[in-house]
Amino acid sequence: MSFTIALNFEDGVTRFVDCGPDDTVVNAAYRQGINIPMDCREGACATCKCRVESGKYSLGDYIDDALSKEEAGAGYALACQMRPESDCVVLVPTQSTACNTKPESFVAQIEDVKRLSDSTFSLVLRGDDLRRLDYLPGQYANLQVPGEAEQHRAYSFSSMDAARTKVSFLIRNVPGGLMSGFLRERAKVGESIRLTGPIGSFYIRAIQRPVLMLAGGTGLAPFLAMLEKIAANGGSKYPIHLIYGVNTDRDVVETDRLDALAQRIDKFSYAICVVDANSEHPKKGYVTHHIEPTHLNEGEVDIYLCGPPPMVDAVAQHLRDVDIKSASFHFEKFAPSLS
Repeated sequence: MSFTIALNFEDGVTRFVDCGPDDTVVNAAYRQGINIPMDCREGACATCKCRVESGKYSLGDYIDDALSKEEAGAGYALACQMRPESDCVVLVPTQSTACNTKPESFVAQIEDVKRLSDSTFSLVLRGDDLRRLDYLPGQYANLQVPGEAEQHRAYSFSSMDAARTKVSFLIRNVPGGLMSGFLRERAKVGESIRLTGPIGSFYIRAIQRPVLMLAGGTGLAPFLAMLEKIAANGGSKYPIHLIYGVNTDRDVVETDRLDALAQRIDKFSYAICVVDANSEHPKKGYVTHHIEPTHLNEGEVDIYLCGPPPMVDAVAQHLRDVDIKSASFHFEKFAPSLS
């Protein structure tokens, strides 16, 4: 038996390694070409000290000067001694390049392009090369724009199929945008696209308390991936609420998927809010107008937010206004790029 260890580096690059229960994370990574910084391999120097964000593991043998009881209790471990007992996510406090690694690249073919609304495309890529791909739900990839040398755009994964040969993305339709123009005018089924990743520190952590998800427009994509993972893992014993905000009724997409996820995850609920005052949806305005005190649970809540910079700033200000400091606040800002 082996476990999958996600090594997440300071620059947002994530690499996945297989590690047996009798092996250490350092040794498993080294065999797979990733050199986690270390000096001793004996649990004495603390050079390989990492923080384990999720998963079960044994700490192994080490001296107190290398890892204190307080640090161990806070989730830190020495990668040269740590042995996994489940899949784990490990934060490595250095750049990926310092560990002789970098994001991987994959080539896939367009299977489908759909215009879900005036503002949103769905892009589905398929290819056997994707069997090598793994990601933490919420992360993104850089997609090379076909026909545009050295031009790429970052998009969050919204799903991967069970066969691990197909991934999907939600892409904002930006007037004058390179990727938008390609999808609108030139994209053909079977055309190849190179993607590089996974990248990013925005991903679902172990659920230990209620979760509030806030999505703006195509910022819904990473939450779809997160919720698919939660459903596949048997759901959550804590409430999960998503507030999905858009500008107009025409911008609302993927409600069928959200309804299906609500059926699969007992404690998941979602609400849609629309800025347009003439919307047919009952909730109007911005997401901050619809964050209820129960969603914040007096601060004992993990908040995940993906949306444009003004939305991120508005939510941060709202939390200050209501004097709530959440247990954790993870966010991903995105802005359209034309060139």
